[in-house]
Formats: sequence, structure tokens, C-alpha cells
Amino acid sequence: MASTTIDTPGGGKPLAPVMPSEKVSGRTWLAVAAGMLGAFMAVLDIQITNSSLKDILGTLSATQEEGSWIATAYLVAEIIVIPMTGLFVRVFGARRYMIGTTALFLGFSTLCGFAWNLESMIAFRMLQGFTGGALIPMAMTLVMTKLPASKRATGMAIFGLTATLAPSMGPTLGGYLSELYGWPSIFYINWVPGLLLIGGIAVGLDKEKSNLSQLFNADWLGIAFMAVGLGSLTIFLEEGNSKDWFDSAFINTFAALALVGLLGWVVTGATRKQPFVNLALYGQRNFAAATALSMAMGMGLYGSAFILPLFLAQIPGYSPMQIGEVIMWAGLPQLFIMPFVAKLSAKVDNRILCTFGLLLFGGSCMMNAYMDATTGYDQLLLSQVVRALGQPFVMLTLSNFAMNGIAPKDVPSASSLINMTRNLGGSIGIALLATSLTNREHFHSVRIGESVSSFALATQERLDALSASFISKGFDSATASDMALKAVDGIVRRESYVMAYNDGFFLVAMVLFACIGVLWFSDKVKAPSAGGGGGAH
Repeated sequence: MASTTIDTPGGGKPLAPVMPSEKVSGRTWLAVAAGMLGAFMAVLDIQITNSSLKDILGTLSATQEEGSWIATAYLVAEIIVIPMTGLFVRVFGARRYMIGTTALFLGFSTLCGFAWNLESMIAFRMLQGFTGGALIPMAMTLVMTKLPASKRATGMAIFGLTATLAPSMGPTLGGYLSELYGWPSIFYINWVPGLLLIGGIAVGLDKEKSNLSQLFNADWLGIAFMAVGLGSLTIFLEEGNSKDWFDSAFINTFAALALVGLLGWVVTGATRKQPFVNLALYGQRNFAAATALSMAMGMGLYGSAFILPLFLAQIPGYSPMQIGEVIMWAGLPQLFIMPFVAKLSAKVDNRILCTFGLLLFGGSCMMNAYMDATTGYDQLLLSQVVRALGQPFVMLTLSNFAMNGIAPKDVPSASSLINMTRNLGGSIGIALLATSLTNREHFHSVRIGESVSSFALATQERLDALSASFISKGFDSATASDMALKAVDGIVRRESYVMAYNDGFFLVAMVLFACIGVLWFSDKVKAPSAGGGGGAH
């Protein structure tokens, strides 16, 4: 129903874009701020379980492989509901829908904290994702529909912070809360932003009449295809590496379902007069380039937030809280740089700003591609700060590219698709990196093993020295020899993993650098300056 995306039919006050000359009231800013809080909370909850997963699995008596479904369930539900957000807003109105879905999100978050086994946790996480996922595109929609063009750069800057800060702060906050109050607290903490969100939306948005007839007349065939396609694709990506990809009948089934679902969604979207989300937007050059970049940015954001905590936990053996202290430096500086980027985006060609951001972000990953077994907080601080400086330049300008020239009626569709694509990029990035880690560790282990053989003089000398050391501590010669072999094997494995992590960061850097070429296919865009309604929108 892309042709009626903005107005809420059937009476009530339309969710129409304000005129550029209108002054923005305190109520409107309150509503926009509440929307940002919701987006931050929803994105944060993707990553917040990562630091605490070991504790959660121990309580629920689940294995590491089974525990992967805790994150997968949330991602599947979230990515399905994002494209449906525009339909739900037309049916219930923005105010009622945001308050209702947030209240349900808080309820399911609480149930996650009370989960009694793995199955209940997966069910509650799925429901949590389905209710929280809508908050991500709604934040961007509120910026585009409630703020005049001259204020949208500020609004998009805040939205960009929610998208980049949350993946960085998720492991940090999760680590602190788990260590201080236990893992259920990572779910209960949602009540603080959740209640503030409900209050801000209740005060900041006008009441609208519901229009349930739109629910009955919706493109449910297209929605079904979309749910099957995106859900199956997410499961395929999230579970593929642990199940050996196409060697698994389980993975082959979901790959086939993803293909059928996505093709069916495209066909129904192209043949219906009023699809529930306007896929034709992908035909616009700026939007197509922006979504491709958004997918790559998702790979970079979620990929780097996935791989660095793994390295810190496995190689230097950091605790969740220590990992959080490293990761937070990829987030905190963004609070200071984003207002500067917002002002700059109205004066400088956004392609130049985005290129600069991609160079910084990719450069920070290259800095991490030369780690060794002694790398820790001090050695990683600079690369994290460089990453934090680069991300705002990319996120803000991507939003400007995506929304440039979008008709008011298509704003919710555009918002849903750009955010869906970023989340999908995150799943693709994590899947690629997980597979790369496995394969490259095997590769490096074999290559190092060729040099570290029992026939090599250096290896024999090291084994003799280690054996002598163990004998001096009271072990017999046979036991000491075994312990020496295990010690050398442990060093080989450790170095293989370090090299595999380096390869992962190199891969992310190459993807980000390649995006610079795609970026320049888009038009020259500037954010609207104060007092004008032109530029990007």
C-alpha cells in the first residue's frame, strides 16, 4: 500500500510531513527523541546477549551451538517486522502502534529474564524481536515526517548514533550488567528507556483513529512470501557456518525457502497496485546505491562488533567487562563528532564526507589486521577511536542519500527497506566472518605446522627446553614430553587463530574500501541547511 504510506486513512490526524518553514515544537522534539530511544534499544538488544551468553547457556543447560538460536530468533523476527511497519502505522496510527509495541517489547524482555529453559528463551526472544524491530524504522520515519527539511540533518545525526552506538555499546552494557547483577538484568534494563519512550510518544504525538479495514485488505500473500524469504535467509546465514553450509540438509532447506520466498515477494510486489512496502524504490539510483552501502555498513558494524570480542575472549582471555571497556571506545567519541558531521553535511558534497568516513572505518579495520597474541586494550585504543570517528560520516550521509528525492508517501517504505538492508548486511557479515575464521584457522594451522615439525631443529630445541622445565617442576620425563608437545600445539593453535582474526578484519576493510566506488554512482547530495528546504530532500 505504498500509495497511501504517510496518511493514516479513515479519519484522525494524518502523519504528514511538516512544511520546511514550520517551527518545531517541544512536543515534536520529544516524540522524535523517544523514537530514537526506541531504535537504540532495539538495536542494542541484538548484541547485548553476546557478552553474557556463557552465563545464560549455563543457567539454561544449553550448548554453544544451541545458544546461537538466542540471537538468531531475535534477528529473524526483527527483520520480518521491519518491512511491515508502514502497514501497522496505517492500521493503528503511529502513536498507538509505538506505545503498544513498546509495551509488548517490555513484557517479552521481562519474560526473557525469567526463561526457564532454552525453548522458552528462544520463544521470548523471537517475540521480543517482533515487537522491538518496528522501533528502528519508526525512528527514521518520525524524523522525515515530523521535522522540517532544515532540521532533518540533526534528526538523522541522532538516528545515525542509534545505529552505530548500539552495536558498540551492547557488549559493554551487557558485560557490566551481567557481572554486577546477573544476566537477567540485561533484559530488565529495557524498562528504563522503554517507559521513557512510552511517555515521550504519548505526549509528543497526536491521537489517530485506527483503520482496521487496511489490515483485512493488506497484501497478505506478499507478507507471507516476505516472512518466509527473509526469515529463512537469516536462519541460513546465522546457522550456516555451524552446520557446514550446503553439506547440511537443514541449511539446504532454508536456502531453498529463502529463494522461493524472496522471489515470491518481488513478484507480488511488482504485480499488486498497493503492495505493503514499495520495492520499486530499489529502482531509484540513489536509493539503490544507499541500500548497497547500508548493507556493507551493516557488515562492517556488526562484523567488527562480532569479531573483536571473540578475539579478546579467546586470545588475551578478557572478561566480559574488560571486553566492554575496549569496545566502548568505538562508540563514545561518536557523541562528540556527530553534531559536527550534521553541520558539515549541509555544506559539503555528502559523497566526499561518506568517502572520508569509509576510509577511516576501513582504515581502523586495517589497523586491527596486524594484531598478535599480546594485543590488548592499549594497542586497540587508537583503532577503536578511528572507527568511532569514521562511522558518523558514513551513517548520516547514507541516510541523506537514501531519502533524497523520496516522495512523502514512500517515506515509511524507504525507512523500512534501508534499515532492513542494514540488518541483513549484519547477518551476511557475521556469516562470512564466522566461516572465514574457521577456514583461515585451518589454513594457517597447516602452514605453521609445516614449519613446526619434530624434524625442525628450532622445534626440537623448544621441546627439549619445555621438557626440561616441566621435569624441574617434578614431572617424570614421559609426562614432561607430552606436556611440552601440548604446549607447542597450543602455541600453534593460538597463532593460527590470531592470523585468522587478522584476515577477518582485512576482509571487512576491503568491503568498506570497495564501497567507495559504489558511492560515486549516486548523485551529489547535501543535507538541507537551516532556512532552506532544498538539498537532500
